[in-house]
Amino acid sequence: MLSSTVENYLKSLFLLDPRGEKEVATGELAKSLEVTPGSATSMIKTLAQAGLVEHRPHYGVRLTSQGRTLAVHVVRRHRIVELFLVNVLGMDWSEVHEEAEQLEHVVSDEVITRMDDLLGHPSHDPHGDPIPSADGTLPTRTLQTLSFCNEGDNVSIARIGNQNTEFLKFAEDNGLLLGRTITIKNKNEIADSITITTHEKEVVLGLAAAGKIEVEHV
Repeated sequence: MLSSTVENYLKSLFLLDPRGEKEVATGELAKSLEVTPGSATSMIKTLAQAGLVEHRPHYGVRLTSQGRTLAVHVVRRHRIVELFLVNVLGMDWSEVHEEAEQLEHVVSDEVITRMDDLLGHPSHDPHGDPIPSADGTLPTRTLQTLSFCNEGDNVSIARIGNQNTEFLKFAEDNGLLLGRTITIKNKNEIADSITITTHEKEVVLGLAAAGKIEVEHV
């Protein structure tokens, strides 16, 4: 059984490179895990010896096939737990990430399977992130960030990329919820802002904030 530390490293590598297309810099990995570069380097060596990552000094690190399989398993557990906490236990979507960070390492595979069955085998978690299937397949969608939309576009909110508690509460307070259809009323490149309308209100966002919200055209 893998330690929670190893699982966190594998999961972070996957999240930094979901498609396995690049080598992740050690500094980038360390930052995502909030550890020192030295600690990350030491763990990378351990993971490489176990055959879970490939590491090229001064270039970066990437998951091996075995490492990716294990990482996807952890991601699946995390996202199913998040959705269970929201849909079944009634927790707010801004609260569940940290809870899932703990539970993903201790909940048994049998419990995860039963959660998945109860939830109806969902494809996405409360924030719009794809939930890998039991065989490791990751659902795909064609999304774009709200910041790249044009005036007059009608789009549906599909994913909140920034899952910081404060940002999720901001999104909820302004009606920026998954599945909500919005219209781009105005986009001001000079002011770095975008104005959107929902059925409830008009909201002005900075383009940086809009870049954290992913949508699909309707």
